[in-house]
Amino acid sequence: MKKKAETKRGCLKTLLLLMLAVGVVLWGAGVWFFNVDSNLVALTVRNGKEPLAVRVGKDGWKAVGQASAAEISQAMVLRHTEMGMRWSTLKVRREAGTTAEIAQKILGAEVHVITFSPEHFEFMTSYEKVPKFAVTTAAKRMDADNLWFSITANFRDPKGKPLGWVYHEGVQVNPAFPEWSGCFFVKSGRPYCGPKSLLDEVPGPIEEGTQGYPSVMKNHTVFSYISLKPDQFFDGSKITYRSLAGMKRDGTIVFIVSGDGGVMNVAEVTEIARKLEVQHATLLDGGRALQYSIRTEDGPWHFAATNTLLNFKHRWLEQQLSPVFIGVRRRAPNIIRVPLPQ
Repeated sequence: MKKKAETKRGCLKTLLLLMLAVGVVLWGAGVWFFNVDSNLVALTVRNGKEPLAVRVGKDGWKAVGQASAAEISQAMVLRHTEMGMRWSTLKVRREAGTTAEIAQKILGAEVHVITFSPEHFEFMTSYEKVPKFAVTTAAKRMDADNLWFSITANFRDPKGKPLGWVYHEGVQVNPAFPEWSGCFFVKSGRPYCGPKSLLDEVPGPIEEGTQGYPSVMKNHTVFSYISLKPDQFFDGSKITYRSLAGMKRDGTIVFIVSGDGGVMNVAEVTEIARKLEVQHATLLDGGRALQYSIRTEDGPWHFAATNTLLNFKHRWLEQQLSPVFIGVRRRAPNIIRVPLPQ
C-alpha cells in the first residue's frame, strides 16, 4: 500500500510539473505571437474612468494633465541614445479596479518617446514595391530599407490598401483621402508632422509623405475637438494603443507611442506631447494595427500590439499587417574632398 501511495504521489508530481511546463510554454507563445501580457493590462483598464497617471518620482504618481512639463521630462527613463536619436520610457498606470491594479503591478505599463534630429537622420515612406503596398511588418521594412526606426503610418481599408495620399521619391503613389486632417511629409530634405495646413505653409514639392488622422496640435495649441468632441469624428475617448508623430520648434521629430500596457485616449497622448514642448502633431494609425521597430546597439527591438506573425482568420486573432510605414534612416556622412597636391 505504501509503495502504491508513493507511486501515486510521484505520478501526481510529474503531472503537475508537466502542466506547469505546458503553461509556461503557452504563456511564452502568447507573449511572442499575441503580446498577451500587454493586452491583459489593456483589457483590464479599457473601461477605466480615471485619467492616465505617470510615475514622477520613486513612488509618486500624477495624472498626465496635472503633472508639470518638468515632471514629465524628469520622469522619462533613458533606454537608448546615440548621436541625433534618443529613446526614453514613461512608466504609467490607470486606476480601474482591483484586477487592473494587480495586472499593472505584475506586468507593468509604459509609453515610449523616441526623438530624432533631422541633422543626422533622413525620413521617408517605406512600403513593398512588388506587389505594390503588399501588407507587411515594421520589422521587415526595417530590414529592407536599413532603417533605424519604422512605424505604421496610414490607415488601411479592409483589403489592406492605404487610405490617404502617399509620396515617395517626389512621386504621389496613392490618392488622397479627403477627411484625414494630419500629415507627415518631407520638403527640401526636412521632415514635418502636424495638420495638413502645414503643406501650404512650407514651400516646395512633397518628397516623401503620408496622411495621418486626426491632427491634434498646431503651434503648441491643442485643437478644441480633442476634448470637446473626441468621438464625433474619431474614437478619441477610447483607451487603446496610440501613436503620435510631432515636431518641436527646432525641427526635432518626436514619436510618442504606446508600449506594453500603455494604452491611452487621444487627449492623453496629446497632453504628453504638449508637456514635451511639441509644436505640431498628428496621430498615426494605432489600435491593434500599431507596430514599430527601433534599432539599438544590442540589435533591433520590435513592438506589435497584437499578432503580426500567424495567419489566423478569426477576427480576435487575425494577423495585423499594414501597407505603409514611416521610416527613419541615418544620413550618410558628408564626404570631404581633399585637393591633390600640385
